[in-house]
Amino acid sequence: MGVQMRPADGAMSLAEMKEFAGFPAATQRYVRRSLDIGLSRQDAMARWSRDVVEAASIKAQARIYCRLDHIRDHLPDDSGLDQMEPFYTPLITITAFDLGQGRLSSFASYRFLYERLIGGGVRPWLPGAFCAAAALPHLHPEKRRLLLQSISEAAATAPGWSSRQPCFFPEWVDKIEEPLPN
Repeated sequence: MGVQMRPADGAMSLAEMKEFAGFPAATQRYVRRSLDIGLSRQDAMARWSRDVVEAASIKAQARIYCRLDHIRDHLPDDSGLDQMEPFYTPLITITAFDLGQGRLSSFASYRFLYERLIGGGVRPWLPGAFCAAAALPHLHPEKRRLLLQSISEAAATAPGWSSRQPCFFPEWVDKIEEPLPN
């Protein structure tokens, strides 16, 4: 039996595509690269490395993203503090790495990426992890200010979050050299 897509799923996919299209090109590239690394989709080094600096960044990202499986395995079922430490500490560490790369310039782009890396159940934990990592001293004070200002009051104080899994996972698209048929 095939999987049937509900109309709401199609609308959500389009909304997610529109959100992704609104990010700067560098953010879009970083999200696709991060998903390739974090979800083991493609050889990120072969696909995304343009120079030795980017190659070193990809290697560092792959090392730090090794913690994603642990984070997924320890995603708390509720807001109990006893479940928080084994989950939250590595989440903040990975978040700090990604924010330090300078490509995720807002809470929206961070949330978009992490919902896909970890799953919809991570939503309640993202505002706190983002704020904690954005306030760390490894970021320039102006960058910290911009990041912390990017999270809306509604996102920071939401009374509840959906656990719905994201629908749209952006991928690399090869450039088509041939003209499209009429």
